[in-house]
Amino acid sequence: MRIFRYIVVFILCTFSEVFLSPAQAQVLYEISGKGTRSKSYILATNRYVEMQFIDTIPNVFKCFSRCNKVITEFAMQDYEAIAALRQAALLPDSVKLTNFYSESEYQYIDNALRISLGMGLDQLCRMKPSYLTEMFRTELMKQWLGYDDQKSMENFFESVALERNIPIVGLDNIGETMYMLFDREPFHWQCKELLKVIEYPENEVKQERAIRDMYRDGRLTDLAYQVEGPNNTTSLSYSDYKVYCARNQQWVKRLQPYLADGGAFITLNAVYLGGEKGLLQLLRAAGYRVRPVNRGRQMTNNIN
Repeated sequence: MRIFRYIVVFILCTFSEVFLSPAQAQVLYEISGKGTRSKSYILATNRYVEMQFIDTIPNVFKCFSRCNKVITEFAMQDYEAIAALRQAALLPDSVKLTNFYSESEYQYIDNALRISLGMGLDQLCRMKPSYLTEMFRTELMKQWLGYDDQKSMENFFESVALERNIPIVGLDNIGETMYMLFDREPFHWQCKELLKVIEYPENEVKQERAIRDMYRDGRLTDLAYQVEGPNNTTSLSYSDYKVYCARNQQWVKRLQPYLADGGAFITLNAVYLGGEKGLLQLLRAAGYRVRPVNRGRQMTNNIN
């Protein structure tokens, strides 16, 4: 989930020829059929993969050049919306974190946040637990996975669209985005999850590393099963996956007018796309033809 990050305007103006096996980088899909005027494309992304990976996805820039709009989860370039999201991360004045933890648990969380973020609960106690969890996880990924938000592939094509004045459409409105970020789980569960992430950070890193590796191999179905599997006890849990699946059904309906018009370049987190309840399968069930663009052939990426 993308959360409170600056959009990096960066245009990659290089040429790259790559040779890939059919199993590699199946993360770009073509959408056609059902009376669409022209083809659209959907690109699976991963926050913890650097933007150089884009240059290894055959034909991705050619597909992007055919499109006249970019569709994503939420249009983060709307800075008024970002300010609203920051406000939504705050706890109501009547809610105190001290009421949900024992004294020892509260101190344990405080110490961990001070070490990781350089701030303790005296400064952060007004933030919702889901926000604190995301902040802590982000620092974990910076340390153990080398995550750098300015080098992430996640917002690359939105940045290009912003630079070129190409329309960017968000599938969720501000209220829905606030719900997904901060309120999709009950508050008491958010509190338990924050403590669990701090107690077992290695589980979070292991999960994200596995998801990243599956993404790089283009194994979107395996990636979905990694999240929804019974052995997953991380903050990206089966309960989250169920919420994503329900939202996918709504997204199919919202995508229909854009797909009918054609020329849509859709960029979404890979977690939403694979598996039986993923967006790719739901689009097929809705009557669209969805097939991978990358067939393992030698292709040339050209953004010009």
